[in-house]
Amino acid sequence: MRLLANPIVLRAALVLVCSASAFLLGFLMIRRLRKNIAAECDLSEGATHSLQMLPVHLYGTVIQQLKQQKHELQVQSQAEQLRARTTESLSQAVLSNLSSGVLVFGSNGLAKTANPAAKTILGFASMTGMSAADIFREASIESSAAGIRIFPDETSETAVRIADEVQTVLHEHSTRRDIKAEYVSPAGEKRSLQITISRVPAADGSLMGVACLINDLSELAGIRRRQELRGELSAEMALQLRTSLTTISGFAQQLATNRDPEFAKDLAKDIAQEAAQLDRTIGGFLTGERAAAHAAK
Repeated sequence: MRLLANPIVLRAALVLVCSASAFLLGFLMIRRLRKNIAAECDLSEGATHSLQMLPVHLYGTVIQQLKQQKHELQVQSQAEQLRARTTESLSQAVLSNLSSGVLVFGSNGLAKTANPAAKTILGFASMTGMSAADIFREASIESSAAGIRIFPDETSETAVRIADEVQTVLHEHSTRRDIKAEYVSPAGEKRSLQITISRVPAADGSLMGVACLINDLSELAGIRRRQELRGELSAEMALQLRTSLTTISGFAQQLATNRDPEFAKDLAKDIAQEAAQLDRTIGGFLTGERAAAHAAK
């Protein structure tokens, strides 16, 4: 107690206690600081590792998705190509087997394609690259005012050429339906044609060209003319039959009232001649009818 009562000793003891407390406090703080630093280092290394691994995983996923999309696009493209080829083959098959001619002009006015019927009707082996004027030449459509046909060798101010109608549809985006014209092929064969000229639009609404649907009415016109001719022949034959029957009837009446043998003999001869003529007329008509029916088959 005396030592503690000594001010110097007391001061020294206080200094020692304070120093020990400060040392202990500093040691604890330094230890805690080291733990914090170690924890931060571990966290930093883990984060760095995660950041390094994340892009690799992400790139792999993206690449896989891109490969899947590429495969789907390839499958879709192949399906569209197959569908386009099928549609084109079907269109070609339909056009090749049509009895009507189909002639297509591009936007430049030149022929792009023609089916076999169009080549046969118009008399060309190939029309690709030809203009409407080169194909139809001076062929003119039926005059709407007079209601008659205008032939190529006729000159008329009202004549409208088929080639001009094609150009009109091409530039005005209009349509010409069931126009009729007399056409002469390069070989000189005359044909009666019925033509519909219409525009061919693209998917975006623009004009791709002009299509001509051509029907050959020559055979139909020939059948109509043969029917008219048979009607005229029938009327003429009916008149001949009536005349022959009237003649035979007159001869028969004279034969019944006349008693002269020589005159009766002459009348009988005339009746026989008239009957033979009547038989030839009927036989010729029936033969012509059978020939016409056979030709029609």
